[in-house]
Parts: sequence; structure tokens; C-alpha cells
Amino acid sequence: MAKTVTITDTPAPAVQPYLDHHGRVASSLPGGDLSWLGNLRAEGIARFRKQGFPGARVEAWRYTNLRPLEKVAFEPAPAGGGPSAAVSVDLLPTVMPAGQPSHRLVFVDGAFRDDLSSIGTLPEGAVVTSLGHALNSHADLLERHLGRVGVTDSNPFQALNTAFLADGVVVHLPKGVAVAEPIEVVFIGTGGVSEKPTMHHPRILVVAEANSEATLVEHHLGQGVGTYFANHVTEIVAGEGARLHHYKVQRESTLAFHMATVTADLAKDASYDNFVLTMGGRLSRNEIKPVLNGTGVECRLSGAYMVNGQQHCDTTTVIDHAQPHCTSREVYKGVIDGTAKAVFQGKIIVRPDAQKTDGYQLNRALLLSDTAEIDSKPELEIYADDVKCSHGATAGELDDDQLFYLRARGIDLESARNLLIAAFLADAIEEVRIDTVREAFQGMVTGWLKTQRA
Repeated sequence: MAKTVTITDTPAPAVQPYLDHHGRVASSLPGGDLSWLGNLRAEGIARFRKQGFPGARVEAWRYTNLRPLEKVAFEPAPAGGGPSAAVSVDLLPTVMPAGQPSHRLVFVDGAFRDDLSSIGTLPEGAVVTSLGHALNSHADLLERHLGRVGVTDSNPFQALNTAFLADGVVVHLPKGVAVAEPIEVVFIGTGGVSEKPTMHHPRILVVAEANSEATLVEHHLGQGVGTYFANHVTEIVAGEGARLHHYKVQRESTLAFHMATVTADLAKDASYDNFVLTMGGRLSRNEIKPVLNGTGVECRLSGAYMVNGQQHCDTTTVIDHAQPHCTSREVYKGVIDGTAKAVFQGKIIVRPDAQKTDGYQLNRALLLSDTAEIDSKPELEIYADDVKCSHGATAGELDDDQLFYLRARGIDLESARNLLIAAFLADAIEEVRIDTVREAFQGMVTGWLKTQRA
């Protein structure tokens, strides 16, 4: 039986609707017969009630105002997702060439759609499935790892996701197993079947044992014009020598709120690279927090963001060097137009015993209008004395001389601007190590540029 958490304080007004919803749906969430899962959800809602939505006085949220999110009355998305008839498997995004083997899981408003998904032939012992299915077939694996990586009392969205935990993705790679084809996960947000804004809270769990390898590609896209709140959490456990490539493109609808938290525990000699391409959403935040828990770990975080109109995009990273002889690299580049705003907060922590750390961090932003804004806050928190760490942040406009050079050679203004913007973002996209994914992301950048004004 799940334990009961008793709290006597009065929650903030913006928090109460979520508590009410949780009270109504908690007993009907999947895995209700698993006491450990009930306890996990109870702890999640208790943490969320205590934390509430952070305001500007919380340093980590100083530049991202959550009032637009707090003002919307969201309801849990209906079971089975939104209007399924509008979703066509032929129109779903992919990075795989036509006719090539693939593994794809599709979720509509947070609910797994088996009819739209397809899992190819996997190596012996490998598991790629929905969390709902894993609760029946791999409950012991989930009990050992779910809700165990990077849990803090400073991330209410992580706690909220845990409280409503119902579906998502489970990837388990046994020792020495490599999955050759990318594992693609498509999250479609519709806003629900009615005019009421909806919310969903998918979870991804990746357990990669020693010397295993895989590529995980997330596609997040909006369909329709509804308002919705997509609150994602990803937990990664990478064993000794494991290699995980983790790539994501976020193309939510212009009325959507997208919050994403990634936590990773990286063992000795593990390699983890993460790239996020942000294009959509009214308000979005990607919070990525890997812990380098063994010697010889290589961690690479990178991304590109392109926002316009009144969009707000927040990228927050914390790389925790807990052990010596590890390397980390961060390269983020963004293009901001209209009255849009972007935030970059990047912190590298070097613990006292983490000697011989090599850390590098770069954020560059291109402002395409006088009203565009970037708030950049790079940080180094170093407690060891034998390290090599550096960071940098710049913001500027398109170079008039370069524009003139291209125009003088017969290139029209719009094409010249797009060439310079694409070249600016190319350095970040080159960080993607898998050719098919990199080419797909480059195509998405080209498509975005074609929709923008000259």
C-alpha cells in the first residue's frame, strides 16, 4: 500500500489545482498495485506542494517568468491522448532514410500509441518499450532506477512529473549490447479534444549497462492550435564505458508550454552527448544536469535555439565533475528575432577531488531585431586546483560587411541573411555525431529560415 503524506501548510493558489487533479486521478494511474510506485508518486506531489512554482527571487529562475504558465487552468490529458484521427503515421518525423530498419515509439498527449509505433529487431536482451508496458514486464528494473537519478528539492517540474507518472519510454541495454539504429520517440501535443488546456507528464528512463551503446532521438511537435503543457523528465544511468547519444528537437505549437528535465549518472569512462534543437513553444525550458561519477567520463552538451515573435526559450545546464580526469564541452548558439527572449544558464562544478578536470563552455547569440533579448549567465564553481576550465558568452547582430559582400555578388537580402544565420548555427549543429540526425536537424534549420521575414 502507498504511504500517506500529511502536510498541514496551505499551498500557493497556483499549486492547488494540481493537487486537486492529483487527488482525483492518483488511484487510477497505471501500476496502482505497486506500493513502491505509489510511494514515489506521493513523494513527488509532496515535493511539488512544498516547492510550488519558483519566482524571480529564485536565482535559477531569475530570467524566466512562469506567470503565463501559472495563469492557465490545465487539466490532465484524457486517456488515449487527443484527437487520434488527426495523427497519421506517414506524417510523423523521422531521421531514418526510407526503407531502413527503425525503432519508433509514438505518444499523443503523453499516452503511448501502439498503433502508430513500431519496434524493429533488437539485439538479444535489449528492451525498448513504453513505461506502461514495462510496469507489467520489467517492474523490478523500474523499482531499482525510476525516480532515483538527480532528484532534488529545487525542481518542482521534476516533482510534478513524478506525481503524475503514467507513461513514457523505457530503454534497457544489457552489458556490451549496442543498438545500431536510432531509437526515435515522437511526442505529439494536441491540446486535448476540447477547448480546455491539457497537460501531460511523460517519463523516459534509459539504463545503459557497461560498454553498451545507443542513440536516442526525441521529436516534440504540436498539432492543432490548442494550448497544452508538456512536462518531460528523462533519467539516464550510464554504466562503465557506456556510450549514449541523445538528441532532441522541440517544435511544439506556439501556444504550448514545454518543460524538460534531464538528469544523468555517468560511470567510469562513459560517454554522453546531448543536443537540443529548440524552435517551438510559447515558453520552454531545457534543464540538463549530468553528474560525472567516474574517472575518464566524456560529456558533451550542445544545442541551437531559434525563436521569434513572443517566444521564451530557457536553456539551463549544470555539469557536475564529481571525479577526476573527466572532460566536458558545451556549445550553444541561438538566433532571436521579434520580441522573443532567450536564456542561457550554464554552470560547471568541479568537486575538491576532481583534479585534472577539463571543462569548456560557450554560448553565442545572434539578435535579429532591436527588441530581441538574451540573458546569458555562464558560471564556473571550482573547488580543485589542478583543472583547465573556461567559458564565454557573446551576443551581436548580423555583420553588415558580410551582408554587403553577399549582396554585391547578386544574392538577395533574404537569401544573404539566411546564409549568414545558417553558417552561424552550423558550428553547434556539427556537434551532433550521428550523420543522419545532423542532416535532419540541418534541414529543420533551413525550413525554419524559410518561414522568417527578411
